[in-house]
Formats: sequence, structure tokens, C-alpha cells
Amino acid sequence: MTEVKASMAGNMWKVIVKEGDQVEAGDDVAILESMKMEIPITTEQGGTVKEIKVNEGDFINEGDVIAVIG
Repeated sequence: MTEVKASMAGNMWKVIVKEGDQVEAGDDVAILESMKMEIPITTEQGGTVKEIKVNEGDFINEGDVIAVIG
């Protein structure tokens, strides 16, 4: 299992994947809005999205888990 974590604090603008989706290494999982910029959050490992830990509109901190890939 791989945890996809936030690279910085900000608002979760959009969750691109849903539980059960197949992803490849380098795919965008979500888009974080911070300092008026949209920052794509990518996965380093391919697999199946097992769990989404955030909702659109949530404020998240650096290091918070966004999704679990298995």
C-alpha cells in the first residue's frame, strides 16, 4: 500500500480519482489549491485506489494522506 500525501498545506480543490479506479505511476490523484495556485498531487506507484481520505473543499496540511493506493 502506498499513501499519497499532500506536498503543502492548502484547500483540496478537486479529487480526480475515486475508490476502485486504476492509476499508473505519475497520474494525478487530486488538485490542491494553495496561494492561488493549483498544484497537482500525483501518485508514485500504480495500482488500485483503495481509499480517498479527503473531500473537496477540505483544508489539509503538508503530509496529510490524500489517498491510499494498493
